[in-house]
Amino acid sequence: MRRAMSSIMRHCSARCSRLPALALLALSTALLAPVSHAQQLQTKFGCNMTRDEDGEKVIYGDTGEFRLNGDRIEALRWESALYRPTHGFECSIDTGDDPQAEVAQDGKKDNWRITLKDPAAARQQRGYDFFNHGMNCSIRLQRDGDKLHVIPSCPALCGSRGNFTELSVNLKTGECSYQDK
Repeated sequence: MRRAMSSIMRHCSARCSRLPALALLALSTALLAPVSHAQQLQTKFGCNMTRDEDGEKVIYGDTGEFRLNGDRIEALRWESALYRPTHGFECSIDTGDDPQAEVAQDGKKDNWRITLKDPAAARQQRGYDFFNHGMNCSIRLQRDGDKLHVIPSCPALCGSRGNFTELSVNLKTGECSYQDK
């Protein structure tokens, strides 16, 4: 940016000297200002649902917090649990797992993709060495108006469960809906 400013100053030498100092300051400020605003997401949620799966009562429970400023993660925490009458399963992710975010925009939708720098290390840190569900971890967050769709593919941070639960959260009301199986 500094190089661009000095180039502008060299090329307009005599003509620019007639510009008022305020106009020159405005030009330099405009050149240094970011072109677009970073996508931001700040939400906390708590969701639960009970449903019948093959004649068995199953309870889903999810709590989380996502605070993203562009590709910078300020806070990340998601616990996803599935309980059956005799046992339960859980998955969890937080900032201690060394997550990283990529940001994109698709029309009117804001999208983030959260991955782990080292999924194997995160899995080992949690003590998950008994079931090998793979080392993949990707969580897509898609904001469409007031709806946030949370789409996981992150078996690395699940103990004996295959994956986190896919869900949607209304950012205004806090109402949750779970993806049908």
